[in-house]
Amino acid sequence: MARTTDSADDRDQRTISIFARLLRGRFGSIVLPAIILQSLLIGGGYASGREVVAYGAKFGSAGLLAVLAIFLGFTVMSIVVFDLARTFRTYDYKSYMQAIIWKGWPLFDVLFIVMATVVIAVMASAAGSIMEQTLGIPYMAGIVAIIAVVGVLTYFGASLIERFKTVGTGFLYLAYVIFGVVVLSTVWGDVTNVLAAGNTSYVDDASTGAVLQSGALYVGYNLAIFPAVFFVLHRQETRKETIVSGLLAGTMMTLPFLLTYLCLMGFYPNESVMGAEVPWLPMLGSVGGPLLIGFYGVVIGWTLVETAVGAIHAIIHRVDSDLEEIDAGRFEKVDGLTPLQSGAIGVGILVTATLLSQFGIIALVAEGYTIMAYFFIALFAVPTLTVGLVRLFDPDWKREFWSRA
Repeated sequence: MARTTDSADDRDQRTISIFARLLRGRFGSIVLPAIILQSLLIGGGYASGREVVAYGAKFGSAGLLAVLAIFLGFTVMSIVVFDLARTFRTYDYKSYMQAIIWKGWPLFDVLFIVMATVVIAVMASAAGSIMEQTLGIPYMAGIVAIIAVVGVLTYFGASLIERFKTVGTGFLYLAYVIFGVVVLSTVWGDVTNVLAAGNTSYVDDASTGAVLQSGALYVGYNLAIFPAVFFVLHRQETRKETIVSGLLAGTMMTLPFLLTYLCLMGFYPNESVMGAEVPWLPMLGSVGGPLLIGFYGVVIGWTLVETAVGAIHAIIHRVDSDLEEIDAGRFEKVDGLTPLQSGAIGVGILVTATLLSQFGIIALVAEGYTIMAYFFIALFAVPTLTVGLVRLFDPDWKREFWSRA
C-alpha cells in the first residue's frame, strides 16, 4: 500500500489553524494583549539595564517603592485602556485618542512617532555596540541585519507579527530568567546586605516622594507602548476579560524590572555597573564566560526586533486607518498601504533611529525618556483616568456615542 505523507504546505496550514484556534480562546483575549505589551517593554525598558538604574536601582533599597509604583501604574492603565477599547471599539490609537482628547489627537500622533523613534534609537545603540563586543559583528552590519528582519515582518503584517511575538516573548522571558538566576546565585548575599542595611548611597535624594515620582515617570514614558496593543483587543468581549488581562499585563511588565533591580543590588553602589551604558554587560561579565555574553548579544538583537516591529506596526496600522477614512469619502477605491510601503516605512523609521542612536544610551534615557514621560502623562494617562473613566461609567454618554457611530 502506498504511504501518504503530508506536504510542507499541509503542515504549515495545520500550524496556522492551531494558532488561529488558540487566538480565538482565552489566550487571544487575555494573554496575548499582555504578551504584546511585555514584548515591547522588555526592549525599551529592560534590555540594557540602563533604564532600571535610572528609574529604580539608583535608589538602592528604596527602589522597591519604585517597583510597587510601576506595578500599580501599569496594572491600572492596562485595565482602564483595555476596557475603554472594548466598550467603544477603539482598536487603533487615533480612534482611542479621539474618544478622550477630541481634536487634540494629532498631538499624540506626533508624540508617539517621536517616542517610538527614541526607544528604537536606544535599542539600536545598545544592540550595535553589544553585538560588536559580544559576537564580533561590525556595528553597522548588525544594525543592517536587524533592519532587514524588521522590514520583512512589517511587510507580511499582523498575523506574522502575532506569531513572532508569542514565540519571541517566551524566548525573551526565558533569557532574562537565565540571566537573573546566574547573577543572583552569585551575588544574593550582597543583595540581602544592601536591602537589610537600607543602602541608598548612590544618590543624594532617596526620599519616598523622589522614588515614587521616578516610578511614575517610568510608567509615563512607557505609555508609548499602549498604541501597539490595540490591534489585538477586539477579542476582549467582557469586563472580566479586560480586568484579568490588565492584571496579567501589569504583572508581566513589572517582573523583569524587579528581577533586573535585584541583580543590580548585588553590585550596588559600584560605579562600573551603576554608571555603565549597558549595566547587564559588566554584571554578566563578572559571573559568566564568553558563551553567556554571546547569548546576551543574541537576546539584545532579538529585543530590538520585537520593540521596533511592535512600534512600527502601530504606526502603519494608524496610517491604514486614515486611508480607510479617505476611502469612505471618495468614489475611487483606496486600498491602504501595500506590503512594500509598510516595509519601507519600517526601514525608514529604523534608519532614522540608527542616526539618532549616535547620541548615546545614557543621554537618551536620562533626558529623552524623562521629557517624553511628562508629555505622555499629560496627553494619555490624565485623559484616560479622568475623561475616559467618566465616559466608561456614564450610560448616557455611551448611548450618544453609539448613536453617532
